[in-house]
Amino acid sequence: MFELLGVAPQALYAQLVVGLSNGAFYALLSLGLAVIFGMLNVINFAHGAQYMMGAFVAWMLLNYAGIPFWGALVLVPLIVGAFGFVLEKLLLSRLHGIDHLYGLLLTFGLALVVEGVFRHFYGVSGLPYPKPIEGFVNLGFMNLPIYRGFAIVLSLAVCLATWFAIERTKLGSYLRAATERPDLVQAFGINVPRMISLTYAFGVALAALAGVLAAPIYSVNPKMGSEIIIVVFAVVVIGGMGSIMGSIVTGFGLGLIEGLTKVFYPQGSNVVVFVIMVIVLLIRPQGLFGSPK
Repeated sequence: MFELLGVAPQALYAQLVVGLSNGAFYALLSLGLAVIFGMLNVINFAHGAQYMMGAFVAWMLLNYAGIPFWGALVLVPLIVGAFGFVLEKLLLSRLHGIDHLYGLLLTFGLALVVEGVFRHFYGVSGLPYPKPIEGFVNLGFMNLPIYRGFAIVLSLAVCLATWFAIERTKLGSYLRAATERPDLVQAFGINVPRMISLTYAFGVALAALAGVLAAPIYSVNPKMGSEIIIVVFAVVVIGGMGSIMGSIVTGFGLGLIEGLTKVFYPQGSNVVVFVIMVIVLLIRPQGLFGSPK
C-alpha cells in the first residue's frame, strides 16, 4: 500500500520513530509549561532556555566531572530545578497577582540572558554528547534505535506519573486548591509560597530532563531551546492552557503528525503544527482538552 503512495515502508517507520521521539520532548516540555501555567498562572517563556540548560549541564557533568548520562539523568533535573526555585523566589514571586504580561516579559528577558551567556562561553556550533545506549532492536517490521525507544518510554512514564500526582493525589489537590484559594490553604498550615516555588522548580526540572534526553540525539547548543519553544507553546495552546493530559496527548500526537508530514509532504513539516493550532483555535478556542471559561 505504501508503495502505491510512493513511500518506502522503512522510511515511514523511521519517520514515525523520529516523530514519536520528538513528541516525547514536546510532551515533557509542554507538560512543564502546563504545570507552571496551570498552578502559578505564569507564562514561562524561559522554558526553552531551561531545556537548553539541562542539556548543557549534562554535557558539563560528563566533561568536567566525569559523571555519565545515567548520573546526569538524576542530577540535572535537581540542579536546574534548584535554579528555578531560586528564580521564582527572587523574581517571579514579586509578580504574583498582576497581569500575565509581566511574567511573560520577565521570563522572555531571562531566556535571552541565559542563551547569551552560554553562547558567549560555548559558541553556537554545537557540542557532541555520546549516546549511552547504542544499537537497534529488531521489531520484525523495522529496526528501532534502542536509545530513542528508551527516551520515548521514559518520557511517557514521567508524563503519566506527573498527571497521576497532580490529578489523583492529596498533594495535587492541595496544589489545585492553592491556585484558587491560597488563603484557605494557608489556613490549614500549608506554606503556600514554598509550594508555589517548588511547583515552578518541578516544571523547570521537567524541561531539564527533556534536555538531558535530547542531548545524545541533537547537538548541545545554546539555540536548541529557542528553536523548540515556539512549537511547544503551540502544543500547549492546542492541548488547552494548563491541561496536564492535554499536553501529554497533544505532544505525542503532534510529534507523530509532524513525522508523517515529513514522509508525505516534507515542505509542510515545519508549519503543520501551526496550521493545526489555527484550526483548533477557530473551532475550539479553549484547546482540545481545555475547559471553557
